[in-house]
Formats: sequence, structure tokens, C-alpha cells
Amino acid sequence: MTCRHRAIIDTIPSYKQGKTAPVAPGLTSYKISSNENPYPPLPSVQKAIADNALGSINRYPDMRGWAVVERLAQEYGVKPENVILGCGSTEVITQLVSFVSGPGDEVVYPWRSFEAYPIIVAGAGATSVQVANRSDGGHDIDGVIAALNDRTRLVIVNNPNNPTSASLRDDEARRLMRAVPDDVTVLFDEAYFQFNDDPDASVAMRLFDEYPNIVVAHTFSKAYGLAGLRIGYAIAQPEVIEGMIKVALPFGVTHAAQTAALASLDAKDELMGRVGAIKAERERVVAALTEQGWNLGKPYANFFWLPLGERTDGAADRFASQGLSVRAFGGDGIRVSIGEPEANDRVIEVCAELMHDGFAK
Repeated sequence: MTCRHRAIIDTIPSYKQGKTAPVAPGLTSYKISSNENPYPPLPSVQKAIADNALGSINRYPDMRGWAVVERLAQEYGVKPENVILGCGSTEVITQLVSFVSGPGDEVVYPWRSFEAYPIIVAGAGATSVQVANRSDGGHDIDGVIAALNDRTRLVIVNNPNNPTSASLRDDEARRLMRAVPDDVTVLFDEAYFQFNDDPDASVAMRLFDEYPNIVVAHTFSKAYGLAGLRIGYAIAQPEVIEGMIKVALPFGVTHAAQTAALASLDAKDELMGRVGAIKAERERVVAALTEQGWNLGKPYANFFWLPLGERTDGAADRFASQGLSVRAFGGDGIRVSIGEPEANDRVIEVCAELMHDGFAK
């Protein structure tokens, strides 16, 4: 059957979820393809869900999520009308793109970056303007500035960048904000900010009061380990939040997700201890690969980037044969999430074999 539809839909690639852990005879398999937290929610968070959420599944949740919104507003020193929830930070980004852009408008962002950006932009009917990253995987801020024109409605920066794990410096962010017109929105997508220990890193909330056209997107999926419950949030000026509410999915954030988010914020110190453990594993893996001879940029998220170029697909097959699912970007490289120590040990082993067999660029 031929179905009449918007022609732009034919140009949109389907988002591909990270592959599940492959079966490898005699080996425990690990999924390290989706930048998930390898640890489950804390017992206190699981208990909060069981005690306070399971009995209300037959009811619609608070659509605005006021308890979480008010708590986040307190955390960040803003007003509740500055905060909106969504089904992960991906949905709040979708809300923002739909609010500020449409046919004839342009959205500027670095590339390669989060794979959902081109899908979201095309879904809104707008045009993507992709600015190639620097050779080290970081954003080319001068290139982003050069891409601005009177059709630009939104600029997106991803810090740390997915999939290259590069950090955006504070001076780079400020240079960008000085160049962007006041009526053009700039989104700082900081899904992995808890893992970013770059002393020169940009922290978008430090710029928030100075530049009213900033929107900050965060998520509970990564550091807090709630990827399966789908809850994220954005912080912006009230008029932007009002516009995003109009295009938001009604009742999108479940009561269970809101309950888990509140409990996670109550256990923030303990959860941040887990973040510290993941960062320590990240440093251990990168040190081992550097000793093997890999020339890696320093990663600042819970994943690292292997620039493999045309040998990417062959290297991904090697990982799969050892029970490891990684995220391969054909012709560019492989993103490897930091997983359980046992998974990370096997990553080190596979990378040693790849180095020995001449896969490194």
C-alpha cells in the first residue's frame, strides 16, 4: 500500500538502539553499546518505587511532575517555572526543537554527535546544519559560529560529546554565546555531565543567568541508572518552558519515574559514589589502552571513542565474537561504554588483539 505522507520523513534514518549483548559460547556476554549505568538503582530507590508507585499504575501521573520540578528548582536555584520534565532528555530536546523550529528554519549542531539530533530536527520539518568536529573529537566552535545565519533558530552543543567523549571548555562556550544572537536559542545537552572531570569544562548553569537564550538538558538515565524509566528535564526561561509544554507528550513521565527520580536525588551522595567508581574504571581502561599504543583523546563521559575509520566494522565483529556489544559508526569508529569490571577487562583484551593486528589508525 502507498500511504501519502510528509516527504521529509523519507529522509529520516531510524534511530538504532544499542545492540543487545551477543551470545559467545563459553563467555558471559556484556552490553556496552548504550552508555547505560552498569549498576541497578540503589535499594532505597527500588523500595521507593515498590512502596509508592506500583499501587497507582492505574492512575495517570501528575503531568507536570510538580514534586520533581520543585525539587530540581531547589537544587539549581531556579524557579519551578524554569523546569520541565520529559521521557529522558531526548524528549525535552524534541520538545525544544518542535517549539523553536519548523520548515525553512535551521538547527546547527556538531557532527558526529548524538544520533537523535538529525532525526528530531527532520521530524520538526527543519533543516540540520552539521559542523564537523575537530580531529580530536571536540566541537569546532568557530565552525559553528560561521554556520549561523538569519535562518538559524537553534544551536546544540553536546557536552561531553556523544560519541567522542570530548569536553567543551568554558571559554569555548562563552565565545559561542557572545556570537549567537539573543533571539536564537542555544541548547547545552549535558546528559553525561556528572562524569566530566575536565577542570576547564563548561557548566551551562553557570552561564544561565548571564544568557537568557540558554536551555540546559539533563537526564536521570546515565549517572542515576534510570534509563528504563525514561525521565529527564530541561531548565530554561519560563516563556520557553511554556512553549515546550504545548508540544510535550501528555502524561509522558510516569509516576514510577517521578518517584524514582525523587528517591535518587535523596540518595545523590551514594549515587555519586557509583559515578566515581565508573570514572575510576574509565581511567583504568584508558591507561591500559594507552600502554598498548592506542592514541585516544581523554574521555570525559562514561564511554570512550576508538577512531578506527574504515576498519570499524571489522573491529566491531571482533568485539561481538568475544561477547561484547559496542556501538559502531561505520567508517568512523566505535563507542565503548564503561561497564562492569569484568566487561572492561575483556575490552582491554580485545583492544590488545586489535592493536596487534594493525587495526589502530
